[in-house]
Amino acid sequence: MYRDRADAGRRLAERLGHLRAPETVVLGLPRGGVTVGFEVALALGAPLDVIVVRKIGVPFQPELAMGALGEGGVLVVNREVLQSSGVAAHDFVAVERAEHVELDRRAAAYRGDRTRVALQGRTAIVVDDGVATGSTARAACQVARASGAARIVLAVPVGPRTIERDFAGVADEVVCLEKPDPFLAIGEAYLDFSPTTDDEVIKLLGRAPGGEAKG
Repeated sequence: MYRDRADAGRRLAERLGHLRAPETVVLGLPRGGVTVGFEVALALGAPLDVIVVRKIGVPFQPELAMGALGEGGVLVVNREVLQSSGVAAHDFVAVERAEHVELDRRAAAYRGDRTRVALQGRTAIVVDDGVATGSTARAACQVARASGAARIVLAVPVGPRTIERDFAGVADEVVCLEKPDPFLAIGEAYLDFSPTTDDEVIKLLGRAPGGEAKG
């Protein structure tokens, strides 16, 4: 049981010491993952950035991802889901465009005038406050890879016991501290799981190593 996300982040960082290196960058999934990732970035002396992703959901089943979007025009398409769902090309494009608008809005709100941390050739630690279905974390790993990261590490305080198998081929390494069985909800691992606000995300990004705004 973690006191809160900051406590979880500090404990997670203890397991990530082998990744302390100049080429390492921490990518927090907004919003709760940024709070956890902040502690990891502090411990490793690594830059912290948000990884803003949007699932491209099947129109009649939005939770089923037929692709994912990332900043910089990164597009990941799940051709197996796209084919099995029978979604037409124009319907895919319509959902993609709508999600792009929301992605750009969120990225601008979180990052402000700070530049994105370059991922080309680097080790990207993708951090969230936990993994349940894994769809968003999977999209984040895929987007980080498509953005040029050489190595992807998924790091979370809590997740299902199948997490390593679930992310085989998506992440090069998975670090998950707690794997309760049965696993019911991420929030059950925390004493305080109150929502992280946008303002908190923005403040943490500014306080993290390399987080100063670029003029």
